[in-house]
Amino acid sequence: MNTGPIAIAIDGPSGAGKSSLARRCAAAFGFLYVDTGAIYRTVGLAAYRKGIDRKDSEAIEKMLPTIRIRLKYNDAGEQRMFLDGEDVSDEIRKPEISICASDVSALPVVRSYLMQMQRTLAEENNVIMDGRDIGTVVLPNADLKIFLTASAEARARRRMLELQEKGMPCVYEDVLKDIRYRDEQDSCRDAAPLRRADDAVLVDTTELNFDESFAALSQLIIERFCLQPFPEGETKEA
Repeated sequence: MNTGPIAIAIDGPSGAGKSSLARRCAAAFGFLYVDTGAIYRTVGLAAYRKGIDRKDSEAIEKMLPTIRIRLKYNDAGEQRMFLDGEDVSDEIRKPEISICASDVSALPVVRSYLMQMQRTLAEENNVIMDGRDIGTVVLPNADLKIFLTASAEARARRRMLELQEKGMPCVYEDVLKDIRYRDEQDSCRDAAPLRRADDAVLVDTTELNFDESFAALSQLIIERFCLQPFPEGETKEA
């Protein structure tokens, strides 16, 4: 029986709601939330700013030691991403950076460089970590693996509303095109492609709203670990 920190891995395609749901579950159960996608987005942003071809493995490899990436958590337990001392948590969510993130994350040199950062967090904390290859590569021995998915159309609608709420104008067709591009890139890449781990629980949220999706994930955590979430409105600092 595992007596160390608990690790929950949530994988799935872009726009499936992994980050929002993982963040809420982590707050509800008192876990540390680790958004691995944000880490790759930060690498993508660095390449974008430096004018480096995001598919040029050699150039990216040379860039990595020259940048400083840090994860910090605010008083609400929210993960913030810092690039060379600058909080870039909002900038990395822009559509053009999403595409950069998908491309750089396909590079083995990038995945290898960031692997230990992610594993160390899981070794030292109870974590809910989301990404594309958490249950298959990063944390293959995670105590609970969840593969979260939804139709491309549903994911595009959600992402469009999210961007609009942040004041970023967008067109549904463009968002859907980006979603499908990322799906292909993530599933077909040579390095740790997106796939469901053999022992992962499949959760399809196409027909579920956010609260229903949260309830589904919470029930999995309750059943697996005999834990109870904090009363609504209360959270425990990680």
